[in-house]
Amino acid sequence: MDSHVYGVSNLLFFTLLFLSLSISHTALPQNPLSKSSSSSSTTSVQINSNSVLVALLDSRYTELAELVEKALLLQTLEEAVGKHNITIFAPRNEALERGLDPEFKRFLLEPGNLKSLQTLLMFHIVPKRIHSKDWPTDSFASVRHPTLWNNNHVHLKSDGATGKRIIDSAEIIRPDDVVRPDGLIHGIERLLIPRSVQEDFNRRRNLRSISAVLPEGAPEVDPRTHRLKKPAAPVPVGAPPVLPIYDALAPGPSLAPAPAPGPGGPHHHFNGMRQVKDFIHTLLHYGGYNEMADILVNLTSLATEMGRLVSEGYVLTVLAPNDEAMAKLTTDQLSEPGAPEQIIYYHIIPEYQTEESMYNAVRRFGKIRYDSLRLPHKVVAQEADGSVKFGQGDGSAYLFDPDIYTDGRISVQGIDGVLFPPEEEEPKTEKKTGPLVKVVSKPRRGKLQEVACRMLGAFGQESHFSTCQ
Repeated sequence: MDSHVYGVSNLLFFTLLFLSLSISHTALPQNPLSKSSSSSSTTSVQINSNSVLVALLDSRYTELAELVEKALLLQTLEEAVGKHNITIFAPRNEALERGLDPEFKRFLLEPGNLKSLQTLLMFHIVPKRIHSKDWPTDSFASVRHPTLWNNNHVHLKSDGATGKRIIDSAEIIRPDDVVRPDGLIHGIERLLIPRSVQEDFNRRRNLRSISAVLPEGAPEVDPRTHRLKKPAAPVPVGAPPVLPIYDALAPGPSLAPAPAPGPGGPHHHFNGMRQVKDFIHTLLHYGGYNEMADILVNLTSLATEMGRLVSEGYVLTVLAPNDEAMAKLTTDQLSEPGAPEQIIYYHIIPEYQTEESMYNAVRRFGKIRYDSLRLPHKVVAQEADGSVKFGQGDGSAYLFDPDIYTDGRISVQGIDGVLFPPEEEEPKTEKKTGPLVKVVSKPRRGKLQEVACRMLGAFGQESHFSTCQ
């Protein structure tokens, strides 16, 4: 019985020993592989001259290749090619040179937006080999493929009527343009923009992030009760502002903007900030008025001030000089403190005027003087050559681009010159000169002679001497 027990124990011992040796034997060859894989991950992957990355750098998609180099993605793409095949959807050069918004391209190339540029480029690369024959043929079917960027996918579909291959919102214009052993390139008509990059771009362009001071007044304390005063009752919707626009203007840059009365308060009936943002975007997309938009947003806080005025119920007409006119301004004209604000103030009319209303007015009345926000100067308008001419003499400007933006609250009219108010001439007072009159002065008497005349007068002999008379 003991031998049986001992035999069982020996059998179990040899069985466990055999299993442990087999497990260690199978685990031994995995260690060098893991070490080699970790070492290979630290070192750069060797790229063949026949690689799709080399073909991308030497292909017709030079603009995309430059963006890849600027985004520092070459090493990342080399590692991706080393793991699996890739498919690159490359936009044509025209789409990146002329079809892309210059402001958006400037945003991508800023050093602080490197992550957005990398997200944008990785969105065009799928870690899978997709030929044109792999496209879905059903017009109602859409195939979803993940990109190299996390949580981003592209959708492939076909147009049943025309048979065009489409990826998201772009059409494939050169299917299977470049085919290599480790990947291929499809040419697309436009750039694919992920939603995260678009939201980041819109957030940077938002006027709230670049405005100087929010136009909100400080709370007032009642000196008797030492409590905050209750805000005044709101003005009915649509009612005109209580004060004229000149009283509602904010003071100089050294003070905070003062609150203006009207249908405002914390809940504006008119979203002035949104309207000012829309008309500035319209200026940028219209083209030729970038300097005007730059002064309103970056050099001054006039965009915020205009938005506050519109929110309070005021209407504005902006005479916007184009870039050629703004380029003629000298450094001396812009270097003085408050000079840009004063120039723009003279181009803002506190009325809502369109090209038709101004032209009809000058046709009927000849010369029209419009009030400006630069008191007490007025803008003179008159008819000339079938258009409206502002100013007089060499400093005049014509209505060049009418009705660039009109929304019922803000009107933007493009002009071809920068207006300056006429210099105030001091009235010269002429001195009236009357006829010359010859005045004969009497000879002055000395003290001794005065004493002698007094003594003679006491004796009644003063009349005998002419000098004492």
